[in-house]
Amino acid sequence: MIVVTTPTGTIGAAVAAHLHATGTPLRLVARDPARLPEHLRADAEVVAGSHADPAVLDTALADAEALFVLVPPDHTAPDVTGHYLGFARPIGAAVRAHGVPRVVAVSSLGRGFTGPSGLLAAAWAMDSAIEASDAAYRSLQPPFFMENLLRQVDLIRDGGRFVLPFDPDAPLPAVATVDIADAATALLTDRTWTGQAGVPVRQPVDHTPREMAQIITETLGRPVTYHRATFDDHRARYTAAGASPAFVDAMVEMARAQDAGVYPPAPGGGGGTTFRQWCASTLAPAVSSAGS
Repeated sequence: MIVVTTPTGTIGAAVAAHLHATGTPLRLVARDPARLPEHLRADAEVVAGSHADPAVLDTALADAEALFVLVPPDHTAPDVTGHYLGFARPIGAAVRAHGVPRVVAVSSLGRGFTGPSGLLAAAWAMDSAIEASDAAYRSLQPPFFMENLLRQVDLIRDGGRFVLPFDPDAPLPAVATVDIADAATALLTDRTWTGQAGVPVRQPVDHTPREMAQIITETLGRPVTYHRATFDDHRARYTAAGASPAFVDAMVEMARAQDAGVYPPAPGGGGGTTFRQWCASTLAPAVSSAGS
């Protein structure tokens, strides 16, 4: 029995779908089970509620052999680290109480960075809380999500540009979320691993934002340029979207850490979706769809 949290989110849904395709017994923890695909509601056990709720976890983790954890974002949270620990602490306690052998969670690359890092530090606090359960643990460690650019599809299509608060000529490690789901699935279905470790999940070669713009240009067949936003611009964007002051601060701190090199450079080689592949498979169809 494998337990999957956030099965209606982008990554959690992909993990649930991959596991379902293998015939693995599944138990899904969902705030709103009605949002699950019909075949999953029919074939998997469903526990309604939040995986921050000890009672929900007590039901969900009975006889579980592995658990997938992703803390859902909350842009209104008054305390971002507190939000992550509000999930991680009851999860750690329930994992220990039920003797769950293996836990896989989505965290962030760059753990060990000593400067302010906002949302990244909150994810690393989650790691520490779950590690205290003494279960075998794998912390999936992605950098910048390529899918973040999907929020700028209209700007890319209509304005021929995208905007981030990063040095245009400094490498920006990135990942396609499909690779995070693939890595999680592989670990959840492997009963042989033990101990606790981080698992970087990233594209094989880092690109600068300026190089990313060139790749987008070549993929779409139209000029696209990169524009660097200020951190004040970045703050204003999240404030205008209604985020809490704590969440805004966490996003700006994360962006500053990313710009300061919180992510180690790619070691070279390895698999993973390249940015060019992601642009062709995901960004280009999204731009085309947005224009129709």
